[in-house]
Order: sequence, then C-alpha cells, then structure tokens
Amino acid sequence: MLALSRRNLLKLGTFGFGAAALGYARASTAAAEITLPIGRTTCEIMPTLPTAAMMGYGPTGPTVLHLTQGQHVLIHAQNRLEEVTTVHWHGLRGPNAQDGVPYLTQMPIGVGEDYTYDLTPKDAGTYWFHPHCNTLEQIARGLAGVVVVHEAQDPGYDADEVIQLRDFRLGNDGQFIEFTKPRNAVRGGTLGTVTTANWQTDLHITAPAGGLLRLRLAATDVTRVFQIAVTGAEVRVIAADGHPVPAPYAIADLPTPKNREPVAAPGTWPVILAPGQRSDLAIVMPAEGGIVTVDMALPGGAQKTVATLIATGPTLGRLVADIKPLPANPLSEPDLATAQRVDFTIGWSPDGTAGTSGICGDTPYRFWSINRKLWPGEGAPDPANPLAPLAEITLGKSYIFRMKNETKNDHPIHLHGMAFKLLSSNQRDLPPHWSDTALLRADETVEVAFVADNPGDWVFHCHVIEHQKTGLAGLIRVA
Repeated sequence: MLALSRRNLLKLGTFGFGAAALGYARASTAAAEITLPIGRTTCEIMPTLPTAAMMGYGPTGPTVLHLTQGQHVLIHAQNRLEEVTTVHWHGLRGPNAQDGVPYLTQMPIGVGEDYTYDLTPKDAGTYWFHPHCNTLEQIARGLAGVVVVHEAQDPGYDADEVIQLRDFRLGNDGQFIEFTKPRNAVRGGTLGTVTTANWQTDLHITAPAGGLLRLRLAATDVTRVFQIAVTGAEVRVIAADGHPVPAPYAIADLPTPKNREPVAAPGTWPVILAPGQRSDLAIVMPAEGGIVTVDMALPGGAQKTVATLIATGPTLGRLVADIKPLPANPLSEPDLATAQRVDFTIGWSPDGTAGTSGICGDTPYRFWSINRKLWPGEGAPDPANPLAPLAEITLGKSYIFRMKNETKNDHPIHLHGMAFKLLSSNQRDLPPHWSDTALLRADETVEVAFVADNPGDWVFHCHVIEHQKTGLAGLIRVA
C-alpha cells in the first residue's frame, strides 16, 4: 500500500490510503464539496467468501474523508439504500442542525433522497461518521467511515495511515447472521465473529523505512472494546479521540497469560478503544524490510495481530526525539472552581418497558437507563409525550459531569456536539486529554469537565449500540 506524505496529499487532492478516500478539502476561500454515496456493496471479508448485503459509503470498502481544519465543506449525502438513514459526525463540534440525529436535528434522509451537511471543522484530528437511524444494523453491515481533519500547518510526518478496527457478525458461509441477541444486549453486547482492520483479516501497510508514521486508529465496532499495542518499533500516543495529548506518551504492555492485568510503567497508559474512540500513534519505522505489528488483546491474555506495517525504501533516520506535541485544538478550558456538578447513573431499566417499532429500527426491549430514564427509540416522536432532557445546562458555563456505572458491563458514553476533559476515575489513572467518549468500566465512576459552548439538544448515549437501542441514551439541552 502506498505511503503518502502530507505534501503529496495536497498535490493529489483525491487519493486512497488505508481505506477508500472520497476527497480532500484543501484550504481555499470557497467551500469545498464532497459527494458521499450511501448504498449496498459486497466485499470479501472472509477469504473466497464474498459477503453480500453490506452497506458502505462507496463501492470499495471503508471510507476516509479528508478535510482541513477551519475549511468550509459541503458534504452531499446520497441515500441509495432501501431504507432511511442519516449521517452523524462523531466528535466534530458543529452546529446542532448538522448533527445527523433523526427527528431531533433533521428528518431522516428518505430512500433515493439527497441531503447536504454544511460543516466547518473547528478541530484537527481523527473523527468518524455513521448513521443514527437503524443504527445497530446499518453500522453492523459496514456503514461507518473516518474523518481526518488535517492541521492547517503540516505537523511533519512522512506517512499518514488510517485503520478502522471492527468486527463483522458472519457465519461460516461469509454471510451476515443476527446482529443482536436479547441475552447479550442485557449484558456486554453481541460480539462479532470476525475481527478486521479496514475490512481485512490480514491487513498489510507499507511505510517509509526509518520514517515517522502517523497511524490513526478508529474503533468503529458496535460492541467490542479493543486494547492495542505495537511491536517492533518505538511508538508514542500523540492524540486521543481527535485531540492532541499534552505530551506524547508510550503505550503500556498488553496482558499475557501470566500477567492478565499488567501494571503500566510510569508515564505510560494502555491504548483502550471502546466503540467510537480513536487514537493517533506516532511510530518510528525500522530500517528497510523491518516489520511492525499492531496487536490486540484477547481474553485470557492471548494476543492477535490485526495489522502488519512493512518498512520500505531508503532509511530516513527519524528518531523518537522528532515526535513533538501536536498543536492544541481551540477548546474552552472549564473553570473547575465554579463548575456546576451534574450526576448521571448508568444502570438498568426501571421496569423493563418495551419499546415501540419506529421507522428508524427500534428493538422491542428496554434494558438500560440513565438516571432511571429510558430512551424511547429512534422513531418519530410522540407529540403528546415529548422527550424531556436528562439535564438542562446554561450556554457558556462550566460543568462537571459525574458518571457512575452501577453495572458490571462496559459503557462508552458519548456526548454529541462538545468535547470534555477527563478529570478522574475511582478505579484507574486516566491519561490527560480531551474526548467526546468516556469509557466506564464495571462499577467505575468517571468525572469529566467542559464548557457548554454549543447550543441545542444533544444526544448523550452509550456507544455499545445494543445498549443505546435498549434505553441507554438521553438528551442534554444547552440554552
């Protein structure tokens, strides 16, 4: 696979790397425009067994959109599915009207219809996009893409690659099997049967020997929590969930059969990617012919290689010292001294209330809740029973959200429209960074802080999609 420098990307305008790329919005005074087709596709996930009835943003596999920080872009979504859909821009801080939530920020995009999203990315980094309509099935069939928002100034990497990490639920014939089982939805969720990187079970990527590779990892699965490490090269985490970390840090070791809970060395943290989360790694590639592996932890301390990086060409001689902090994004620092605290309890459904079958693919179960309140589903709202927000907060003020997980399952909690700073956990040391999705482990309480700087009704939900679809979601109103 071709390794591309930022300078070459600017020259090419459109290109493919790591996944199918639809466009690169270069800096100019006029709005860039990108066409985003949404339709059925077929791909060979399992060798010699093409998987039919997949969904994608193009005909050739997972898609990457390339934008530039501060550059206005119009994205023309074309729905060629046999059902309605939307596009949510996960992690991008934009206007509420562009958030892609059916019946809340827009009507669903009808069959055969087009819809234009009007975006100006405030933040550089790695983000992603997916439907918020019939979310479980559409994402499970492949409808997820990555958004790379390039810094206005070149950060100096020799290559830049994207890897989508995700499962597919396939049978022995390579075709889809049921996406959810109620007994799993009430627990940790229904795991896929085939783990892939960029829809491949044996992904190989070439990168300049001795060069600095920026590797962008995005967990676009509906259920699995990945723990990742890199073998064969010096590596540092330079950004998490889109936003630069204050100082690049090394990655903690993966568990082993003898050491299933390794203790991270001082100044290191594990790379744990729950559904919706991303991590940008800076990798110093070895000399020509050298092999670097991207590995994931498996139950029982086993490991699996999800991607192989191959060093090619003359050695560039880059060093760990060449890895510098990325420029910070323009985020408002919360005032912790005056911040108002808001508590959320992530727990069970109070009464097992059944859901309705809405146009956007509801399930007939409600297992989960936030503050004992249930998400009614993605169908058309009931005018006689409008959805009340979980919290109403004031535009421009600082807040601390205290999220308590009273269950024995993982819950990656995603807040639309804003970014928050991780403050503390009652169980572990959290790496310092901004995020839009906070992973709550079993019985964990996490505090985050942010400035409510984006007006509107914003969805606040678990990104284990079976949990979201069975009640674990709500609204935060900023006014």
